[in-house]
Parts: sequence; C-alpha cells; structure tokens
Amino acid sequence: MTNRYETVFILTPVLSEDQTKETVKKIKDLIKTGHGKVHHEESWGMRKLAYPIQKKSTGFYHLIEFEADPAFVAKLETEYRRDERVIRFLTTVMDKHHLAFAERKRNKKKEIAETENA
Repeated sequence: MTNRYETVFILTPVLSEDQTKETVKKIKDLIKTGHGKVHHEESWGMRKLAYPIQKKSTGFYHLIEFEADPAFVAKLETEYRRDERVIRFLTTVMDKHHLAFAERKRNKKKEIAETENA
C-alpha cells in the first residue's frame, strides 16, 4: 500500500544554484529508485529562518509531493540526515483534506499566472 507524502526540506544558503538543483535532483532520484512517484514539486527559494540553524539565518526551501511505500520514508529521512547540505526537513502523510487543499492552492496559482500572462 502506498501513501501520498509531502516533504519540505531546507538547504544550506552557501550552495550555488547548480549545487541546489543537484541536491533536489538527488532527492527526487532517491524517491524514484525507492519505487515512489513524484507528483508535484515547488522551489520556494531563499527564505529567512525563524531562528538560526547551524549559525545560518537563511536557507533554500523546497517542497516535494510524492507517493511511496510507508517504509521508504525512513530511508528518505536517513538520507536527509546524512546529507550535510540539508539543514532541516519535515515529511508528512497527506490525508484527503490535505490533498484537496494542495490541489486548490495549485489551481489558484495557475489561474493567477494565466491572468497575468493574458
């Protein structure tokens, strides 16, 4: 049985754009090799942290929605802990309400982008 998950991770701000993309690709590849399926991803860019982490006050935020086996999440989080570029992470199971909210939010963003481009 597979579940839908949402994982948000923060990368250290000292990375170059290429290093950031490489780290995100590594995590997406890990999900795919773990027989998971990536449904959606968003880069939130550089943001200020609520409190300093490892003496850093900013970080690159990234969100990935994926489907995977529950046992896989432990492997993913172990990989986050091993990677020194990841300074924080949180993975949550998406219930039907969470899924509906995420869909509405994405559709609203798409509508706004379409009206701006029109």
